[in-house]
Amino acid sequence: MNRQSIFFTITVSFIISILLVVVSFLILLTHNYKTQENQLLDKYVYVSKMVNKQDFRFSETFIKNLEDINYKLIFEKSQINAITYNPKTKVLVERVHPKHNDIFRVLNLDDVNYVYIKKRGETILIKDEDTSHNDTSIYIILVFAILFITIVLVYLITLRKLMPLKILKDKVKTLGDENFDFECCNTKGKDEVSLLAVEFKKSAEKLKNLKEARNIFIRNIMHELKTPITKGKFLTSLAQNEENNEKLKSVFNRLESLINEFASIEELISSNKNIDKKFYFLDDIIDNAKDILMIEDEHVISKYENKKLEVNFKLFSIAVKNLIDNAIKYSPNKEVIIKTEDENIIFENLGLELEAPFEKYFEPFFSNEDKSKDSFGLGLYIVHNILKANGYILEYEYKNETNRFICKKDETFTI
Repeated sequence: MNRQSIFFTITVSFIISILLVVVSFLILLTHNYKTQENQLLDKYVYVSKMVNKQDFRFSETFIKNLEDINYKLIFEKSQINAITYNPKTKVLVERVHPKHNDIFRVLNLDDVNYVYIKKRGETILIKDEDTSHNDTSIYIILVFAILFITIVLVYLITLRKLMPLKILKDKVKTLGDENFDFECCNTKGKDEVSLLAVEFKKSAEKLKNLKEARNIFIRNIMHELKTPITKGKFLTSLAQNEENNEKLKSVFNRLESLINEFASIEELISSNKNIDKKFYFLDDIIDNAKDILMIEDEHVISKYENKKLEVNFKLFSIAVKNLIDNAIKYSPNKEVIIKTEDENIIFENLGLELEAPFEKYFEPFFSNEDKSKDSFGLGLYIVHNILKANGYILEYEYKNETNRFICKKDETFTI
């Protein structure tokens, strides 16, 4: 384990805490044993001295006095041995005289205390008929057990709370390999580690979106530049005259314009910042979209009211361009009808109904298993993001063998 790791520090702290608790427990238990021993000595040494003064010659009066204070003398050897050598008998206190080998013991059998006295070969046992128990060691053990279990539980809970940190560390290492999956982390808790996991997850999602935007940007360049490059190659094969040179010049201008558009799209997709919007006529936006596509007016049938829209001209033109392009591409008559209904802008084209749920087409390069149809490449993905940024949503319906793509004002949109 890494010694600089927070898990190592917590584990060492836990071990030290346990050791301190165990040492404290042993010291306290030893002190408690000594205290109990002293209490027994204080209680029974007085009786022992009384017996020793009689020099093992006990009168009836002395025996009666002992019984009055709840002590009973046992003289019979068999009874003494039965108690002394019983395996269940506990020795609570023992004192041996260093010179005379006199022995003083406090025994306990079946919760009854006995005072064992051996002096000059004579043995006697004194039964305490009023044995009181004040064993506090059981409480010390109970407190220690509770404290020990509490420390272990706190340690385990702490490790469990911090475990997402280790997972996050391993996941962050994989970010370089473009692994943006942070679903394994707990992001539902309210503690600091869970909140940190949430922020890491958000960062990973932003990186994922940024990577996706870069990929889309490159693919979109290949997709969109194909038409002007093809036209440019065709023009270079023709005879050089003023008309062809002007057309070639317009192709290069179109290429430059496309590059600027790609930059705008990439910036929009890779960030969530607000865009600049002004009021523009719908007619101007559609004309700009047709210029981008380099198509003839005959492919676009205009049945719309020339409304003013508060949008970003450049980006909204790209969205309209993609809707026109897809409509013409997948229509058998290569035509698109543009209408307006209230605040809605509608693009209609003849063709088959979309087979997959419409939201699926918002994914970049989504297509059905039959790649010959319903494959909109980046078109609807870009349209969806641009419309959303401009306060619009894209809806779809199919009526009378006609596909209707509806650009609808988003009532919930806020700047």
